[in-house]
Amino acid sequence: MILVTGVSGALGGLVLDRLARVPGLDVAGGTRTGDGTNTRRVDFDEPGTLAEAFTGVEVLVFVSAGYAEDDVVFTRHGAVIEAATEAGIRHVIYTSLAGSGDRLTIALAHRWTEARLAEAPFDVTILRNGLYAEIAAGIAAGAAGTAAATGVFAAPFGDGKVSVVAREDLADVAARVAAEAHADLAADGRRRHAGRTYELVGTTSVGGDDIAAMLTEVLARQVRYETASLTGTRAALTEAGLEPYQVGHSISMFANLNAGLLEQRDSDLPALLDGPPRPVLDLVADAVRVR
Repeated sequence: MILVTGVSGALGGLVLDRLARVPGLDVAGGTRTGDGTNTRRVDFDEPGTLAEAFTGVEVLVFVSAGYAEDDVVFTRHGAVIEAATEAGIRHVIYTSLAGSGDRLTIALAHRWTEARLAEAPFDVTILRNGLYAEIAAGIAAGAAGTAAATGVFAAPFGDGKVSVVAREDLADVAARVAAEAHADLAADGRRRHAGRTYELVGTTSVGGDDIAAMLTEVLARQVRYETASLTGTRAALTEAGLEPYQVGHSISMFANLNAGLLEQRDSDLPALLDGPPRPVLDLVADAVRVR
């Protein structure tokens, strides 16, 4: 059996949907509450739920549980690894962060988890996911009204670019790796994904000028890009009601983007997809059109 955690979230739900379409594959999802039938209760904050949830599972797609301070994430992820060990799970596939994100504040919990998984007794595959194109899409959609009125797209990107990837592409890869890992265990043959770390960054990098050009086309008026300050951005995020750790992570991302540190050339993504990666600028443009 394959179990996918976090299926109430966007990535986990997409992975489960893809695996559920594979004929003859026994797959289940996990959420904080579960439904007692197709979805098991997998609450990382209540480790006692994990033993039952992991019963009979051979391959675990471990979708990272962020959205909290690092110490909380350490505790959550440590509980999952301990429970997977005790349950005799044979292969864990973990959704981590791309190497280009090493300087981001969100990287710490991912690298901590990778180190703990390396010490575990089961096979491990690390999927180092790039930043989602949906982040750029959300920024563009949120700024479209002002851009339409003023002709200016202001964002704290500096002159940097970020290699973004469609979440659906990441789900395709995770589902493929999980299905193939399960098949390899059943065949008791070569485990093609065991011990592998895949860098899954997008093949397109996006910066402020790229989004401004896209807005120019979609809005049918000239839009130019201007850099917004990190100080002003921090104040705006705080005023919007984000949790302090969310503000810190966001500013870290923008600071790295300003410094030109979020582009990554080498990617394993194309080799693990059945076709070319989804065009991320089209995804951003679609988000603006439906705003």
